[in-house]
Amino acid sequence: MSNLVRPASLLAVLALFAACGGSGVSGGSSTPAGSPGVSAGSSPVVSPPASTVDLGAIEHATGTTDIVLRYDEGGGFVAPSFMVSQTPIFTLYGDGTVVFRNTTAQGPAPDGSVIRQSPLRTARLSEDQIQGLLSYALGEGRLGIARAQYDFGGVADASTATFTIDAGGIKKTVNVYALGMDTPDLPDRTVREAFARLAGRLGNLDQGGTLKTDIYRPAAYRAILMDGTGMTVPDIRPWPWKGIAPRDFAAPSDPNAFQAATKTLTPEGVAALGIKDPEGGLTNLILNGAGDGKLYSLALRPLLPDETK
Repeated sequence: MSNLVRPASLLAVLALFAACGGSGVSGGSSTPAGSPGVSAGSSPVVSPPASTVDLGAIEHATGTTDIVLRYDEGGGFVAPSFMVSQTPIFTLYGDGTVVFRNTTAQGPAPDGSVIRQSPLRTARLSEDQIQGLLSYALGEGRLGIARAQYDFGGVADASTATFTIDAGGIKKTVNVYALGMDTPDLPDRTVREAFARLAGRLGNLDQGGTLKTDIYRPAAYRAILMDGTGMTVPDIRPWPWKGIAPRDFAAPSDPNAFQAATKTLTPEGVAALGIKDPEGGLTNLILNGAGDGKLYSLALRPLLPDETK
């Protein structure tokens, strides 16, 4: 399939959005907030407003690990174990695979003291559906004309929403601090509202079954081992592996990365933990060390198709 962009069409629609306010101001969205970006059929639910020209074919990579569109939330005042176990909320890959976490779904009940995350979901979009989603993200979602950073003065310890897009000749990352905490007098309020609508679509892609999805079952997991000294829970568990010791977990070589020891586990290695339905990841699994007399806190994060460790 040819995915050649028609540059004049893409530039025209982005110029039109820019002319409506420079920072992404427009008369509003033509689709209701929270409606899905794709449907189970062959035609995209989302289309550009009637006042814009057709985006045409938006060029994008087609590889199984090529990130075309991603939405993530990170930072803020959260526990380290929660931070290291989080995955991006939504990722669209070049072959049409989407992996996302439904941010409106209720998470599973704890397994004793272990906190389990909601499982990721996955689906395969048609090219029409990909085009519809990219059209919305670049146009009404304002990523096509967005700048790299949107701050919010006077707010501390909030999270940052990060949008990454690589399509239609546009490759950028957009960071939006304290998304959703908008006030009437906030600069860039309209464009931030557009980002919030985009985040809502990506974080609730299946809309209760509108798009058929399955549980994402990762080929591997990142296990994060942290010091559990002083932690008191009623269900401290024995060390689960005979062939893996605490010393086999290695700290990252990147000095800017969170300095927690990690190891890549297969699904079989995760099954040894004895936790039901761990596919979405987990935190607060307290383990007795393998003969070293120490307590450890284990977190688990599913790896995505573009990740190997």
